[in-house]
Amino acid sequence: MSKKRLVSAGAFLVALGALFIPIEGTAPAATRPIAKAGSLDLSGFASARPDTPLDLLFIHHSCGGQLLTETGAEKEKASCVYEAHPNGGGLKRKLTEQGYRVHEASYGSEIGENTDLFDWAPKFRDKMDKVLRVALNDQMHPDGVVNRIVVFKSCYPNNRFVGEGSAPGNPAGPELTVWNAKATLASILPDLAKRKDTLFVYVTAPANILKRSKDPAWKWTAKRLLGKPSDAEIAQRQADLARSFNNWVKSPDGWLSGYPEKNVVVFDYYDVLTNKGESNFSLHGSEGNTDHHPSSAGNARAADEFVPFLNQAVRRVGLST
Repeated sequence: MSKKRLVSAGAFLVALGALFIPIEGTAPAATRPIAKAGSLDLSGFASARPDTPLDLLFIHHSCGGQLLTETGAEKEKASCVYEAHPNGGGLKRKLTEQGYRVHEASYGSEIGENTDLFDWAPKFRDKMDKVLRVALNDQMHPDGVVNRIVVFKSCYPNNRFVGEGSAPGNPAGPELTVWNAKATLASILPDLAKRKDTLFVYVTAPANILKRSKDPAWKWTAKRLLGKPSDAEIAQRQADLARSFNNWVKSPDGWLSGYPEKNVVVFDYYDVLTNKGESNFSLHGSEGNTDHHPSSAGNARAADEFVPFLNQAVRRVGLST
């Protein structure tokens, strides 16, 4: 082969190889300003520990289990019910110190298995009696013991909205739009209102981190030419919608607007993990902010905020003086 052909072939191979060089996406500017929303004002209620012990059930999967447990090498006693985890936030210990008796339902149990947004309505409609009697997964309290507080949360995929959707939304989903999510939370309120002597605490789903994809150059170029959004742009849109939804959930003019009872409150875990609106993405991901599961530092911060919040909510509903 002639030298000229060799040079041409080499140039072709270099050009071909360049098409497979990963191009790291960067986060675009937010598609809208980061909005702030008010929340229920509990400042008129004392944040001291309740005057009587209270049974509390937390329905969760991995993030909730890690929020509850201590920091340390991972040790499970049931699926996502931990004795320790590197991402531990220490919430269970903090609640126990305040006089709460903490119970858990997670993967593999009737009450804990399904915790996506669209699972709460059928769970509270059809299984409320069991919810109030869970001690650990499928183990029930003895007769006469009930959970006076039910904490429930979904995991971070429930902040990956596919769009706004259309009003009034479908409470059964299954498409994760903002309007469907609003509809499903609204649909559970009549069942919660029947249990005025039980405090229900909705914990917003944790924020997702921004994972910068590394598409090969050919794929990145094709998306640009076809006018398709990059992975980073899709993630940004999802994060903006998550902020909008979670603001609505906690706002007095949102989910609980017009709800006449005092037995439902919202703890904005999403907002804590975004440093109160510095971003619409989590700034407290584990593994150096490369994993969506919140880090120990993020969980400890949430735990510190949750305890006085809960003590105030307990007094508002009348479970403590």
